[in-house]
Parts: sequence; C-alpha cells; structure tokens
Amino acid sequence: MIVVTGAAGFIGSNLVAKLEENGLGPLVVCDTLGSDERWQNLKRRAIVDLISPEDLKPFLERHGHDVQMIYHLGANSSTTETNADLMMSMNFKFSMMLLEMCRQQDIRLVYASSAATYGDGSVGFDDASPLANLVPLNVYGWSKHLFDRCVEAAGSRVPPQCTGLKFFNVYGPNEYHKGDMQSVVSKTFRQISQGEPARLFKSHREGFEDGGQLRDFIWVGDCVDTMIWLYHHPQVSGLFNLGTGKARSFYDLAVAVFKALGKDPVIEFVDMPLSLQPKYQYFTEAVMTRLRGTGYDAPFTSLEEGVRQYVQQYLVKADPYR
Repeated sequence: MIVVTGAAGFIGSNLVAKLEENGLGPLVVCDTLGSDERWQNLKRRAIVDLISPEDLKPFLERHGHDVQMIYHLGANSSTTETNADLMMSMNFKFSMMLLEMCRQQDIRLVYASSAATYGDGSVGFDDASPLANLVPLNVYGWSKHLFDRCVEAAGSRVPPQCTGLKFFNVYGPNEYHKGDMQSVVSKTFRQISQGEPARLFKSHREGFEDGGQLRDFIWVGDCVDTMIWLYHHPQVSGLFNLGTGKARSFYDLAVAVFKALGKDPVIEFVDMPLSLQPKYQYFTEAVMTRLRGTGYDAPFTSLEEGVRQYVQQYLVKADPYR
C-alpha cells in the first residue's frame, strides 16, 4: 500500500496518476477536498481509500504494517499566509507526527520541502550548504526549513528511506484550484485567452531587464518521475534540490506560451507592488549535483517543451485535468 498526502493537490494528484500508470499501489490518498474543484484532480484515479489528515495517525496505527511508502506532499503552500500558528500546525507539527509514525513502523518516507527554504538566495541554492545558514523569508519557508532541520537532527532515528525534495518553480496540470498561487504559465495563458497582453513585472534592480527576472521552472512530470525513481531506489535518502539546474526568464516563459498557442508575443510590463519589492527574488537556480550523484540521470524537460505540453495537452482543453 502507498499513501499520498496532499493527493488532491497539484503535485500530489500528478503523482497519484503516475503511480497508477505504473501499476504501483494500492493507493490511499489523504487530503481535504473542501468546496472548490480540487476533487477533479482525482476524478480519473482508482484509489482504495480517501482519508482526512486528522484521521491519518489512527489509520497508520491500524494499518501501518500494510503501508510500504508514504509520499508526504500535503501542506499549506501559500507564501503569503500570515497565520503562523496555522502554518506550523499544518506543515511542521503534522510532518513531525508523520516522521515518527514512519520511524516506528519502518515505512519509507519521501516528503516535500521547498526552494523557499533558501530565503533571499544570498547564500546560494546549493543543497550541500549547511541548513543552519539558511534564513527563509516567510513563514511557509520557515515551516519547511524547520522540518528539514529536525530530520537532519534525528540522524539515524529516521524511517528506512527518508528523502526530502526542495521543489523549485513547478508548473503543469491540476494547479487550477491554487488561485493566485498558480504558476505564471497558467496565469499567462488565461490573460492571452481573454485577449489581453501577457503582464510581467518591470525590473527594479540593476542588471535585470523588465521580465528578465530568473527562475528555475520545472515541469511537474519531471518531479513525478523523480519520485517514482525514488520508489525503485530505496537506498537513496537525504535532502535534495529538485529543479532543472537552469534558470530561465519570465520573458522566455511568456514567449513560450504564445508560441504554444501559435500567436505572436504581446507583453506588457507593469510595476511591481511596493510591498513586494524588498523581498522579491530576482534569481533562483537549483544546484543539482547531489541528486545527479545518486544515479538519477533522466533529462529534464526544457521550458519550451514543458509549456507546449501544458498548453496544448491541457490548458486549451474543455477538461484540462490530468
């Protein structure tokens, strides 16, 4: 049995789809569905049970001996959330409970960390850097960073496989419930579909052109493939970056969306909100040396190809869900 937390979410639902395609399971999903449309992320999936986060601990107490692996992707992922108590309860306390349950019952654990743990990027984006040197910019990043540090401090007192993945800027299908937290690919597609220009932030830093701010954008399919690979390589534990290792500009991304639609680029540059300017990141790029060193050698999808797949296979469809 495989359990996926956050299974109705963006990355989680893509992982559930890939696990099913690979014949892995049975699949138990853990999430809350609420009143939005995220249930559609799972509507095509064959799952044996859907349990709420508050029921996960008793479920594992009863059935942990049947669980081979847990993919822990459930979290409050809002980088603008200001309720620190809520964030820490959902992201840190719940993760600590899960870590202990996996340790007690010898359940393999792969969990989602985040590139937000690197803060303003002043110390770089190298997963070999000491965790003590990192200072996140928001409570979301801190909740992830604190759990990373607790896993590190646990030393050998961890599950038989314990692997954290620092996701960079992931894009792809099934992110539609995320509102303002959707990827720029999805937002740009919506603007173009409404007959508007793509809107990108002006630059407020010397050395960066308008729209030239850089991110490590990674296709969700590459993230899922990495997690499937970890299933087949139980000896791999540790905390690893998961990006492409190649930063690209928001301008490149917008042009790729227009190209996927067969349209000429029409881009408007708008002022960045004053509240955002002091803490805005102009550059992220994952150092991928450590993950590659484990033997993971699959190529990462180019930005242009990933955007093409996302737009043409999902976003333009009447039913864009995977």
